[in-house]
Amino acid sequence: MEHSGSCCTPSRGPEPVSLGAPRRADDGGAGQGGSVASALHAEVAVPGGLFAMGDAFGEGYASDGEVPVHEVTVDGFRIDATQVTNAMFAAFVDATGYRTEAEAYGSSAVFHLLADSGGVVGAAAGVPWWLNVAGADWAHPRGPESSWRDVADHPVVHVSWHDAVAYCAWAHRRLPTEAEWEYAARGGLAGRRYAWGDELTPGGEHRCNIWQGTFPSENTVEDGFLGTAPVRSFPPNGFGLYEVAGNVWEWCADWFLPKYYANSPAVNPQGPTIGAGRIMRGGSYLCHESYCNRYRVAARSHNTPESSSGNCGFRTVAL
Repeated sequence: MEHSGSCCTPSRGPEPVSLGAPRRADDGGAGQGGSVASALHAEVAVPGGLFAMGDAFGEGYASDGEVPVHEVTVDGFRIDATQVTNAMFAAFVDATGYRTEAEAYGSSAVFHLLADSGGVVGAAAGVPWWLNVAGADWAHPRGPESSWRDVADHPVVHVSWHDAVAYCAWAHRRLPTEAEWEYAARGGLAGRRYAWGDELTPGGEHRCNIWQGTFPSENTVEDGFLGTAPVRSFPPNGFGLYEVAGNVWEWCADWFLPKYYANSPAVNPQGPTIGAGRIMRGGSYLCHESYCNRYRVAARSHNTPESSSGNCGFRTVAL
């Protein structure tokens, strides 16, 4: 796996898959799970409205394209209160036999302090804290010796953008647009740095699962978690969404172009038609002010749609 423009998640290029192609959203069995999946998703209704999208504090990376701040109107929608969990993804796999891209490639990226002792192939180029681990996938999040059943209520990880779209097809749902995601994540707070206000730890209280200590060698675990946290571990935002900052990155529907905001439509923007990868939002348990600082509500990142890692998942929106 290669390091792209972001150190948040390592990238996998579209090299040939040698262990059998993953099943896509239009394969047999997909699209049949709407009635089953509907029982799995706890939704919140987000009313439509106008908001200022982008970084009002000038704290973002220039290459991420968080500016200019621009007014956007979105229609109302229904979005998952939490990230899709391991248990939810397991129901999808059980119903369809779907095989993720990490399984097809035979490996995925695991943070070095979390990786199983076996299966390590090597470090990702340019980001040595990421290890390429053979046998790491959604069902084995730390490597072949681990199991999703031990963390059933944690967000599913090691899912590519393609995998997330396949889940959505089965569940009769979709990924949020980037504008929908930021609007929902703000929870009705206008122009704030975080989903709960402008202070990272108001009153000394941790509001998200991110890194404390010296990255990447020592995490003091002041928020209670070294890796992923169970969903609903931290207070929800004003719309009732949990963990829109930290825990795991969340795939969005849009392609990424850093200059898109300058020409973005003012109503229900769908993102550019091409880009350098797919948008990820929200940050993860590895984010730290010293190198990432992307748990801010305006922060953006991206990765290739084939890529997977131990800190990226997704949440879905009702059709």
